[in-house]
Amino acid sequence: MTDTLRLVCAGDRFISADLLAGALEAELAGGARRHGLPATIDRVDSDWPTAPFADVDGVREASGDPAALAALTRGAHALVTHLAPVTREVVEAGRGTLRVIGVTRGGPVNVDVAAAAEASVPVVHLPGRNLGAVAEYCVGTMICAMRGLPDAAAGLARGRWDAEGFRYERTGTELRAATVGLVGLGAVGARVAELLGAFGATVLAHDPYADAATARRAGARLVGLDELLAGSDVVSLHARLTEETRHIVDAAALAAMRPGSLLVNTARGELVDAAALDRALESGHLRGAVLDVFDPEPPAAGDPLLRRPGVFATPHLAGASTQVAEESAVRIAREVAAVLTGGGAGRDT
Repeated sequence: MTDTLRLVCAGDRFISADLLAGALEAELAGGARRHGLPATIDRVDSDWPTAPFADVDGVREASGDPAALAALTRGAHALVTHLAPVTREVVEAGRGTLRVIGVTRGGPVNVDVAAAAEASVPVVHLPGRNLGAVAEYCVGTMICAMRGLPDAAAGLARGRWDAEGFRYERTGTELRAATVGLVGLGAVGARVAELLGAFGATVLAHDPYADAATARRAGARLVGLDELLAGSDVVSLHARLTEETRHIVDAAALAAMRPGSLLVNTARGELVDAAALDRALESGHLRGAVLDVFDPEPPAAGDPLLRRPGVFATPHLAGASTQVAEESAVRIAREVAAVLTGGGAGRDT
């Protein structure tokens, strides 16, 4: 064991290098495990989210300069980040000293995992790290959109008092009377199901990788995708983006949805055929949509979905909360410390 650990914290304007460093210092020097390990920490922050993330040298959704990060990583024992570009160049710069890469995200898409494996450097990350924030966003926006509140609020801001929202044909459904279909029953989907159960909603779920016991614990019933689409007042997407799930909600899926239903997407924009969704909304087949993700991001200024009545659109904010930032820093510090002190092999990816 080296006398002093050298750590690199690469943060941003959401999970800053200072936040990461503070959590690491607390864990290594005086945390619950009392490791008592001295460490020096180099810190760097990117300007995300002011500057958008992008694909960088073989990694996705990354922000920062890989050459500058590689220079910092040379001789380091650990690299901890939110979305810095941990490219092959960065991994190679740490070869011989780097023991662990920690990423405060549900999946390490901004890490060249193959390069890390070749260098025998474990990559630890945080599945479900923002599940509480995303689940609350989903349920809150479902309630708002089902009742037509975003359009009513926008109208009032423009000076229009729309009392017509009390007409029977314009009123919306309460969650206790709704059937909500979840496409994907991972950590976020399961938490959404639990929250919906508290409102008395009926919850259906489609996930080929989930078992009946998992669904029962979450309060959902597993069904085929066709049954879910046809039987749900709200369809909420929680699947990971793969070749199998790309455009899982296409024109045929939208046509199969119950007339007057609502689509909620907080997962990835590529899960939905945006042009087909716009047509389904224009025709009146769907009541509305809640969209926190787009393809591409940011969407084009002229994207018709952004101006479509019944669409509640936000700029990828579902996972943004104070708790996500603070708790992610603490959790990744524990994961990284476990590897550095021999208390765990890390979560290989």
